[in-house]
Amino acid sequence: MGKESQRPVVVAVGGSGSGRAAIQLAATEAGYRQAPLIAVTAYQAAASVGAPAARPVATMRTPDDDRATAEAMLGDEVTAALGDGAGGAELRAVVGLPGRKLVETARAANAQMIVIASGLSGSVLAGAVSQYVLRNAPCPVLIVPDPATW
Repeated sequence: MGKESQRPVVVAVGGSGSGRAAIQLAATEAGYRQAPLIAVTAYQAAASVGAPAARPVATMRTPDDDRATAEAMLGDEVTAALGDGAGGAELRAVVGLPGRKLVETARAANAQMIVIASGLSGSVLAGAVSQYVLRNAPCPVLIVPDPATW
């Protein structure tokens, strides 16, 4: 294996209609390149444990709750997309804005490619996350449209 094959393929996981297709395509690309696959989801953490007085205590969420929810969603999406092959993917749930965190993860991992779902039917370039990633990515970006539009 060369140095290029050690650089991962990073895929954004966000639950859009084309999300599973993006995960599958990213796994295929990683396989072609003999590269690791990193699946990333970004989430917003609870603002604070001291919720407003009108909010019942029973509904308060902690940052740990938010992380656990994001990690569970990420694992479920990758497993649904890849089945038995899901174990080969590294899963990362990170706090913050999706586009920014995806680019930061790709940059830190020295990714050779980012794969992202368009998230919008019929318009692959209209999404804010896609636009951010395209403008700031440290590597090539593959945008996967919703399979329903194929």
